Amino acid sequence: MPREEAPEVTAAHRPHLSLPRGRRPGAVALVLHGGEPTSTLPVTRLDPALLRMIPFARDVRLRSRGRVGPAVLRNAVRGWNGDAKSSVADAEWALGRLRERFPDVPIGVIGHSMGGRTAFELAGHPEVSSIVALAPWLSDAYAAEPFVGTPLLVVHGLRDRRTDPAAARDLVERVAAAGGDAQFVGLDDAHAMLHRAPAWHRLASRFTIDRLLAR
Repeated sequence: MPREEAPEVTAAHRPHLSLPRGRRPGAVALVLHGGEPTSTLPVTRLDPALLRMIPFARDVRLRSRGRVGPAVLRNAVRGWNGDAKSSVADAEWALGRLRERFPDVPIGVIGHSMGGRTAFELAGHPEVSSIVALAPWLSDAYAAEPFVGTPLLVVHGLRDRRTDPAAARDLVERVAAAGGDAQFVGLDDAHAMLHRAPAWHRLASRFTIDRLLAR
């Protein structure tokens, strides 16, 4: 089968990073939204995938009493786009900006769906101290070893029909067996995280706060 080429992402599309507000935080949570397998349409400020993550940013700030500052990344385009891994490039750019602005604080990542896969791609990144993946879109290629040094929480709706909770659980079990700090939580919910939204928010925030502020 011939390889499908990823669509071109033009220089006109730029990612946008909302930095933590208020006092200097003791840690930062980089929040990553979902997307589509293939798309070069720009992500707008009203994109549902982006808006879905705003409550996660708010919850981690409130639950930590400002000690963990959320930074919300709006990707340049909606798609993963094959080998281009457009959202990963945007996340790496965001990590660079955060490290420049906050040189001495740990950074955790919270990502949903494609944002969860983006977070997985950042396992082992020197700037990433924890990963929370919510209903992540997985690749069969993920080995356990890159995750062993990075605390990992995967939360998945057991009624999800867009991404695979069984595959996510398998990855977590392999990471834990290899000696990693890895947890899987299954919820009675679907992909959009609407039925039990407070539980999703609480789990993501508590894990991120515990792992980042314990350093």
